[in-house]
Amino acid sequence: MRRRIALALLSIAAVVASMFVAIAPASAHGYISSPPSRQANCASGKVANCGDIVWEPQSVEAAKGSKLCNGGGSRFAVLNDASKGWPAASVGRTVTFNWVFTARHATATWEYFIGNTLLASFNDGGAQPGATKSHTVSMGSFTGRQTVLARWNVADTANAFYSCVDVTIS
Repeated sequence: MRRRIALALLSIAAVVASMFVAIAPASAHGYISSPPSRQANCASGKVANCGDIVWEPQSVEAAKGSKLCNGGGSRFAVLNDASKGWPAASVGRTVTFNWVFTARHATATWEYFIGNTLLASFNDGGAQPGATKSHTVSMGSFTGRQTVLARWNVADTANAFYSCVDVTIS
């Protein structure tokens, strides 16, 4: 009798636990809000004809390691279009990049690039970010108009989130 009751209780617990897993966010989502990333510029209407990114600026997710603004996925290819007329924020020798998250995920590293040059890397050691995250990054010897690629490498998947910010460095 005890075994039947224990089995019934375990079955109910398993069903309830699976329901909580089903309603939890499946993955993290985030993008740079300031200086405005390409996603932010599309979502705010500053750049037209951006496609789905207008409604999902936080969803540029692809395999780790890409150096493309869309992470190499086909869905948000517009983010790679250099002829799109992306507004460039005027910045100095250092820039504070501010991320916003609609869902948070354990983080391995944050990386910032201009071209193939790694400007900065921040190791979060698997910590989950809060609702926002900021990093102050030196622009090194770069001047003029540049595109900064930011890559948020999540700790427990093979994916990363990508955000490109167009800047004019004075």
